[in-house]
Amino acid sequence: MLQHKRLTIIVSIAVFLLLIPLISMQFTNEVNWTLSDFVVAGILVLGTGLMYELVLRNINQLKYRIAICGALQFALIMIWVELAVGIFGIPFGGN
Repeated sequence: MLQHKRLTIIVSIAVFLLLIPLISMQFTNEVNWTLSDFVVAGILVLGTGLMYELVLRNINQLKYRIAICGALQFALIMIWVELAVGIFGIPFGGN
């Protein structure tokens, strides 16, 4: 039962995070996301959350859980920043 509750929480957090730019777009022209932006952000956020759940279910030692979840968080931030502003200069980045 706890596993289903965690999955519900993960999906709820992903939806909440995607609602922030959606609501912001209604009040300002500074936020201008397209459908593809929402799809990519949803895949990144939900995918990372599901990978966290996979780590919590399969890794028993706390130090490994922390290390793997930290690496996942770092990867999410690096991908998000690259897509937003293009810090690495790859072709599909934001630059």
